[in-house]
Amino acid sequence: MCGILAVLGCGDESQGKRVHVLELSRRLKHRGPDWSGLHQVADNYLCHQRLAIIDPASGDQPLYNEDKSVSVAVNGEIYNHEELRARLSGHRFRTGSDCEVIAHLYEEYGERFIDMLDGVFSFVLLDARDKSFIAARDAIGVTPLYIGWGIDGSVWISSEMKGLNDDCEHFEIFPPGNLYSSKEKCFKRWYNPPWFSEVIPSVPYDPLRLRSAFEKAVIKRLMTDVPFGVLLSGGLDSSLVAAVAARHFAGTKAAKRWGTRLHSFCVGLEGSPDLKAAKEVADHLGTVHHEFNFTVQDGIDAIEDVIYHIETYDVTTIRASTLMFQMSRKIKALGVKMVISGEGADEIFGGYLYFHKAPNKEEFHQETCRKIKALHQYDCLRANKATSAWGLEVRVPFLDKEFIDEAMSIDPEWKMIRPDLGRIEKWILRKAFDDEEQPFLPKHILYRQKEQFSDGVGYSWIDGLKDHAASNVSDKMMSNAKFIYPHNTPTTKEAYYYRMIFERYFPQSSAILTVPGGPSVACSTAKAIEWDAQWSGNLDPSGRAALGVHLSAYEQDKGPQKKEN
Repeated sequence: MCGILAVLGCGDESQGKRVHVLELSRRLKHRGPDWSGLHQVADNYLCHQRLAIIDPASGDQPLYNEDKSVSVAVNGEIYNHEELRARLSGHRFRTGSDCEVIAHLYEEYGERFIDMLDGVFSFVLLDARDKSFIAARDAIGVTPLYIGWGIDGSVWISSEMKGLNDDCEHFEIFPPGNLYSSKEKCFKRWYNPPWFSEVIPSVPYDPLRLRSAFEKAVIKRLMTDVPFGVLLSGGLDSSLVAAVAARHFAGTKAAKRWGTRLHSFCVGLEGSPDLKAAKEVADHLGTVHHEFNFTVQDGIDAIEDVIYHIETYDVTTIRASTLMFQMSRKIKALGVKMVISGEGADEIFGGYLYFHKAPNKEEFHQETCRKIKALHQYDCLRANKATSAWGLEVRVPFLDKEFIDEAMSIDPEWKMIRPDLGRIEKWILRKAFDDEEQPFLPKHILYRQKEQFSDGVGYSWIDGLKDHAASNVSDKMMSNAKFIYPHNTPTTKEAYYYRMIFERYFPQSSAILTVPGGPSVACSTAKAIEWDAQWSGNLDPSGRAALGVHLSAYEQDKGPQKKEN
């Protein structure tokens, strides 16, 4: 991933403004330590901080068309760029970058080209011929993007809030699957799949078709010119990513250049469930496995840095981001620049434990739709920013546009959790990869119960966070919480503690409004809490809050157990 910052129509073409914009761009340097670029057209500035993954030698940005009348700064990867280049036979390309096709596609098709892109991306494109610009964000919001407006009439677009929060009168999240045009001064949705309307699908389940769609999604993401690996927690999702990547790794350019054994990475407290399961999967797949241990105190010490980089005060996100932040630092130190991860499967297949209580297939499907639409504020944000903090790129095959369309077209009756039929959460995904002749994974891993990332690294991690927060937030502080924080009022000391740190870095009301709120149990939306009456008294994002479902659930009347595996 890279960092982009655009300041458009600011009315100032001076050298002083250029220097100021470049300084702001450096706030995103962690996202792209390999190159800094700035392109100016009158009072429009286009900045880029590059993490070189494809064509490291010549793919510096911004990128241009033949006469440089069109310039573009991109964060992301375009997996079908070679196919698109072939369609642009009359154009001359300057680099081997996968993102250069965007400038030439715009010349040919105008705004209509965006749906042709197979990949994840955020970009700002500047047309010097009429001083207009467009900006767009990928379908699900895998890449982060914010937009703001200055009091001088300028428009600011940045990969992270810290690039624009000091200079904008108002700013907000750039909505995924949308395009912004300076000519029309409004957002337009370019991504409109059938599932987005939440209509209940009826396509029968075909396990081989689902398996094939996921394999294609993983294979696309093996496109790299630098060393890479897989994040492996030992849970179903990351293990399937690793298993498919391991099967197809040998034929990639990366394997020819860096060796034929896939590298895998896992983080956890000593003796945690994830470390044990991940080691078993790594041994089964034959990966070069790297295991990183951390202590609860290590995590607590990193909380302030994590909140600064992740730019949220959401409890679930911070719990998991801290672990990914710690692991990413270690991975980057090994010389690895890209990793593939398993985010998104729980949202698509109803994998969170609270889905056990879904009353019917209609509500099950609608909840998965709500979860996917919100991913850019939770798991996508966490995965991207926790890795980018150390100049590491993460790729997420479960959020492949074509794979989502395939998985979300299946009749949700097949996704329903049915113990009477032997179907646990994500059964259709497990069944698709249950190959007796050439096993992808050991059976007990393939059918391992869901552990949320912040739980699986060791249950004492969350308990330690709560204890630390309690030592920093008094009962008196909590009694005044609704007056201090009237929006998204924190209901626990842990939430209050994170909010204090967040507002120290991002005190603007616009920043506070970028973070979602509302009650949740085991990562549910507020709507799904209605599925079980006892959940309303046990609101916590941990999977252990799914009373009656999780094997190590919180005791209903005693609060969180002190448990460490």
